[in-house]
Amino acid sequence: MSGRARLALCATVATLCAACALLPLVDPVTWMFEAAILLALMSGVGAAARRVPLAGPLTIAVQALAGVPLMTLLFVRDEAVLGLLPGPDALTEFGRLLEDGVRDVGRYAIPAPVTPGIRLLLVSGVLVIGLAVDALAVTYRTAAPAGLPLLALYSVAAGLSRGGAGWLLFLIAAAGYLLLLLAEGRDRLSQWGRVFGGPGNGADRPGGGRGFAAGAGGPAGAPVRTGRRIGALALGLAVVVPALLPTLDGGLLVGSGNGAGPGSGGGTISAVNPLVSLQDSLNQPEDREVLNYRTTASDTRDLYLRIVALDQFDGTTWKPSERTVTDVPERLPRPPGLGSTVDLTRINTSISTAGWYAQNWLPLPYPASKVDISGRWRFEPKGRTLVGDRGQNTHGLQYQVESLQVRPTPGQLAAAPAPPAGLLREYTKVPASLPAVVRDTARRVTRGAPTTYAKAVKLQDWFAVNGGFSYNTDVRAGSGSGAIARFLRQKEGFCVHFSFSMAAMARTLGIPARVAVGFTPGTKQPDGTTSVGLKDAHAWPELYFQGIGWTRFEPTPSRGSIPDYAYPDSRGTTGPDTPAPAPSRPTAPSEHPSADPSCGPDGQRSGSTPGCISLPTETGTHPPESGSSSWAPLGLALAGALVLLLPTVPLLWRRRLRSRRLAGDGPDGDGAAGTLAAWRELLDTAWDFDIPPDDSLTPRKAAARIIRLGQLPPESAAAVQRVAAAVEQVLYAPQPQPVSGLAADVHHVRAGLRDGASRAVRLRAQLAPRSAARLRWAWSARWTAWLVRCRTSRPVAAARRAAASLRPGRQRA
Repeated sequence: MSGRARLALCATVATLCAACALLPLVDPVTWMFEAAILLALMSGVGAAARRVPLAGPLTIAVQALAGVPLMTLLFVRDEAVLGLLPGPDALTEFGRLLEDGVRDVGRYAIPAPVTPGIRLLLVSGVLVIGLAVDALAVTYRTAAPAGLPLLALYSVAAGLSRGGAGWLLFLIAAAGYLLLLLAEGRDRLSQWGRVFGGPGNGADRPGGGRGFAAGAGGPAGAPVRTGRRIGALALGLAVVVPALLPTLDGGLLVGSGNGAGPGSGGGTISAVNPLVSLQDSLNQPEDREVLNYRTTASDTRDLYLRIVALDQFDGTTWKPSERTVTDVPERLPRPPGLGSTVDLTRINTSISTAGWYAQNWLPLPYPASKVDISGRWRFEPKGRTLVGDRGQNTHGLQYQVESLQVRPTPGQLAAAPAPPAGLLREYTKVPASLPAVVRDTARRVTRGAPTTYAKAVKLQDWFAVNGGFSYNTDVRAGSGSGAIARFLRQKEGFCVHFSFSMAAMARTLGIPARVAVGFTPGTKQPDGTTSVGLKDAHAWPELYFQGIGWTRFEPTPSRGSIPDYAYPDSRGTTGPDTPAPAPSRPTAPSEHPSADPSCGPDGQRSGSTPGCISLPTETGTHPPESGSSSWAPLGLALAGALVLLLPTVPLLWRRRLRSRRLAGDGPDGDGAAGTLAAWRELLDTAWDFDIPPDDSLTPRKAAARIIRLGQLPPESAAAVQRVAAAVEQVLYAPQPQPVSGLAADVHHVRAGLRDGASRAVRLRAQLAPRSAARLRWAWSARWTAWLVRCRTSRPVAAARRAAASLRPGRQRA
């Protein structure tokens, strides 16, 4: 196999390896086989074009044109001319598919189904990146810059994946790029002929060494083996080091103190925001089942499946605090603050999660007292949550939970003593950025309430019943101080607004409060199980009462269920022995989904799946204050690719120009034209290393100037003088003598200038050569010439028309 054929094959493999990062985004992955076939065909067209041979830009153009009928055949063959050529109907269909694909990207959560539009985006994206990699690595023989489009493809895919791409996908993408670099190194090595190394490389060679023909398919010698070892070592370090260094860990668990591994009994859970994928869940066109369960509870109205508690409010968003995690104990400790006089019922629940549902937090009835589950799970005592360790998630799990149903009476809540000072201080913090209207409104609403419990019930009733609030899923999402103030002013929102606002207002009144994220009890099924779907995603406030513990309230109208102890008719009850009011709500969960959608910006009006919040993710950013455009990912990807590729233009142009000037044959080969081209390349090389050309100097004086300013060693200085002498013969000798080896001399001069320059100058000469100004000058000259032609063509055309009108035949007419 020739060097370029090997490079083309490795470029295709590297592109497909980087594209593997896209696999977790969609399901199924059959589109990858289509992309691989089309990419292989396009790479084959490029190989054929280079054998003709065609110039580099023409080769790229031929590959791009070859991709058009391939894409047409795959996606719009029914509308195409002869099934291959894209006519007007085919172009219209392409536009419709592209529009559908961009819309579907914004509608579906990960993993999304492979709709025709998403399939077009994936396949075309891989082909475009593959074309760029093939052009850089094979056509222009610069494999290192080819890593930029590969990085762009991997970065976009990893950024869209929840928690980023896994270590295996990174390993595959990095191995593909290193394979490409190794192929280019072997190709460059083969151009130097035989490389001699130590024993074991083949038969004895003249000179006492043993060697191999790098380009002849012989065994890999020392340089190639060294390259492989360096690549393997780099991949190993890239995968192992982040796992060992806590500051580089990308998961939920970060090593700290006592360690984060299983059995260590220590570690911390980092602060993450479980609401970041709000738009993803809300834009689902169908209500997908998240989990189902069977329970021994006779009444499941209060069986909320809690995922995580958001107890830190920084003015921008609510999020979990960084907490210490431990191994999951055989029995979980008793809930904090729960007294012995409160009525308790112990229930058992068997839960099965869906295969597509994968996140780090485990849904549990609150408060759980025992969890029987396999896998790497850790326990966070403060929030009483279970979190996955080192990649563990909820994908396709089955587990059993023993939990408590806590039934306090209004009297017990009203008589609750003050909470401990530490807990009160931690859970009543509000940011300085919280507008005064939040505190003032809380005091006004709860004016006259004699107890903390009465204040809590008044807040709940004000939001849910008599405050004039309306449930509106079209209101933009937001959890910061400004969003809370806006919600109190506009009085429209969904569960995020209601729960966050009530918790913030409770804290201003000195009531410990936090926000819980999870699912409402779900819908009863004919087989006796209960199904929980995306529509059941929800957020609610939890307030702390000493002797009872963290207690759920429900301020969101027409959503979830209000607990018996928090019904409006119990608000005046303050005695500790007052019995709970008789429930006036349904005694069993609904057999059908609620007609009123859960919270979200789209809701039933747009046909999207309602839901209060998204499924938790492990990323740390806060949810956007407004819905993001579905064009945003595509626009960011294109902008990122453009930003990465633009800086390579001077580098690629300079390499191409140097290759043409120093070619061994053609118009710029040896001879007068080749000698002058080599001289121009030498002057531009010196310019790249901060020695600008001086057109007033003779070749001999210009050579002396380059030697002096560049501080060239004797060998490089002699090479400069040989090139200058050859130029003088071409310019002044009656019969110039042909000179060979000028290209090698120019390479010697470039090596000498590079060795004598600083690191900054070497990088600038490589990435941003100063002689690239000639490119700008050339385009400016072409633009000026075009303008001159445009100006002069008008009077000439007018004169021709006038002359034509004076011809005899025209006069008779």
